[in-house]
Amino acid sequence: MAEELTISAGAKEEKYRELVPQIRSVVECETDMIANMANVASMLHETFGFWWTGFYRVAEGVLVLGPFQGPLACTRIRKGKGVCGTAWERGETVVVPDVDAFPGHIACSSLSRSEIVVPVWKDSEVVAVLDIDSKELGTFDEVDKLFLEEIVTCL
Repeated sequence: MAEELTISAGAKEEKYRELVPQIRSVVECETDMIANMANVASMLHETFGFWWTGFYRVAEGVLVLGPFQGPLACTRIRKGKGVCGTAWERGETVVVPDVDAFPGHIACSSLSRSEIVVPVWKDSEVVAVLDIDSKELGTFDEVDKLFLEEIVTCL
């Protein structure tokens, strides 16, 4: 199992700057979104060693678990519920420095301490969310938000 990496903001930005073109080259010729989600989740997870990295897809009016890396996950999340459902409902990235302080947080794992969820847009609607959890408080910031929002446009 990968250990989460604690890195400075500058080093984190450099890792993202190296990773984005790699992700683009992996997904540019593949038209299957689920295959691309699987590779993106894997590449992010391996690069940063996050606790949980994956996607939830909008299906049947709920978020349904998609490709991921990490321990067991919640299977379905309703709109407006937890961090993922909130990001879906708002249509915007949600950064949570301390999940215990987030009203209605869904605890798929008690080891998750901070989280970021980024909506994936297609044809003016959210079709999925990228969800990343960390075992450390305050892991995610504007650098993560900026680069992860760019990464999901590759899908």
